Amino acid sequence: MENIGQKQIAGAIIIAGLLVAGAVLLKGNTTPPSSDNEVAITTLAPITDTDMMLGNKGAKVAVILYEDFQCPFCGAVSGLVQDSEAIQYLKKIDPTWIPFMPGIQEYVKDGKVKFIYRDWAFLGRESVKAAEAARCAEDQGKFWEYHDYLYSHQNGENKGAFADENLKNFAEILGLEQTSFDQCLDSGKHSQAVADSKNEGTSAGITGTPKGFILKGGKLVGTIEGAEPWSKVKEKLDNALK
Repeated sequence: MENIGQKQIAGAIIIAGLLVAGAVLLKGNTTPPSSDNEVAITTLAPITDTDMMLGNKGAKVAVILYEDFQCPFCGAVSGLVQDSEAIQYLKKIDPTWIPFMPGIQEYVKDGKVKFIYRDWAFLGRESVKAAEAARCAEDQGKFWEYHDYLYSHQNGENKGAFADENLKNFAEILGLEQTSFDQCLDSGKHSQAVADSKNEGTSAGITGTPKGFILKGGKLVGTIEGAEPWSKVKEKLDNALK
C-alpha cells in the first residue's frame, strides 16, 4: 500500500471537501447537529423495501449509512480488517478509536436497531461498478457477503482492485451463479439505482463518506459524522433508544 497521507487519505478527504463534514473531521469535532433547524433542513430519502437492510424491520431506531466501497475510512469503520493505514491514521488522532460497525451490529442482533446501507459512490468508476456489483449479488441473496468481501479487499482507489474482472472473480469466490452475475454487471442493470442513491445522498447534504443518520420513529435524531469512534456512536444510539 502507498502512503495514505499522499494517496488514500488525500483521495478520500480532498474529494470530500477536506474538513467539511465529510470522510473524517480531523479535529475530532464529530458531534451531530445540535439544533432543530440543522436537523430539519436535511432531506433524507425514506426507508423502503428496496433498501439493503439488516435487523428487525419493526425496530423504532434506524441507522442509515451512506458509504463508498473504495473509501478507506468506510473500510476502517466496517471492522472487517484488523489493521490498515486508515485505521493507523485514525488511532494516531484518537488512540481509543475503535470501529463502530461491530457495535451497531450487536444492537441489530439484539433487535434494538435496524441498519440500512446506502451507496454514495463518489471516488470514481471502480466505486460505481463495485456498488453495482454488490446489487447484482443482492439479486442472488448475497449482498452482505459481497459487501463484506469488498471492504476486506480494498487496495487503493481506481487502481484495478475493483476492476470488472476482479468484481466477477469475487462473485465466483462467493459461490454466486457466474453467468447471471456477469450479465447483470455488464448490462449496467443497477447503474440507475446507484446513481439515484448518490443523488439522494447529495440532497441529504452528504459531502463525503461515511455519513450516517440516526432515526427514531422515522424522525431524524442524530448523525454520524465520518469515521467516528464507537464510543461516540454508542452514546448517540443509547440516547435514541431512551
